Amino acid sequence: MSDAGGRDLSVLRHQREATRYRILVEIAERQPAVSQREVADAIGVTTQAVSDYVGDLVEEGFVRKGGRGRYRVTKEGVDWLISRTDELRAFTEHVAAEVVGEVDVEAAIAVDRIEEGQTVGLSMRDGVLHAAAGDGGGSTGRAVTDADPGEAVGVTDFDGLLDYEPGTVTVLQIPSITTGGRLDPAVVRDYIDDDDRVAVAGTEALALVRGAGVAPDLRFGTPVAVQEAAARGLSILLVAVDGEVSTHTDRLREQGLAYDVVELEGR
Repeated sequence: MSDAGGRDLSVLRHQREATRYRILVEIAERQPAVSQREVADAIGVTTQAVSDYVGDLVEEGFVRKGGRGRYRVTKEGVDWLISRTDELRAFTEHVAAEVVGEVDVEAAIAVDRIEEGQTVGLSMRDGVLHAAAGDGGGSTGRAVTDADPGEAVGVTDFDGLLDYEPGTVTVLQIPSITTGGRLDPAVVRDYIDDDDRVAVAGTEALALVRGAGVAPDLRFGTPVAVQEAAARGLSILLVAVDGEVSTHTDRLREQGLAYDVVELEGR
């Protein structure tokens, strides 16, 4: 067996090499007093098999035998372990990044008790993907994990389209402290009451929203967060100082998301 880089992964291909590897690891962990019975129990082979393998490892110079039941892995044995471990690490990294990473699995909130392999109906609620037992709705998938109601469940094999509309973004552009002008928090209160989520960009925006008696939902990383929330069907009120507005609207425009800018002037 070879990985994508052409390495010969003999530890995975040959049972003998795999057993040698595991025995060397067990000896390294237990040395110098090594019980062949404990090694056999740990890796699931007979004591006689461990004795035979250890004899070969001693003959090859990978293990040094002392008194009765006393063994140490030699430098050559350590080097062999490291080389095989590096090959296995490279292979597992390849599997994780290029094989498993290509499998389209999304997390959803389970609405019902869901069993692995079960068909689920998918819906978007409050900006979060939800999965219900059965094939109801326009979009379905297959559960890859078990889950109780309220738990996260892995879903793959998607079919159909989720029936929901992207949210809209209302941007309240306010002057920065350097451009002069102060706003009465009451000016933004009516806007805040009508929107699902409140985001702020800039210290002036944070102070204004807090002055209106509202704790913002989004304060950091708002260009990405606002775009993501709107794409998932949430309506957003973004209160932003004038120097921050274009960063947000450029991203929304690139993603094809609807937005409206309202300029508020200070007194």
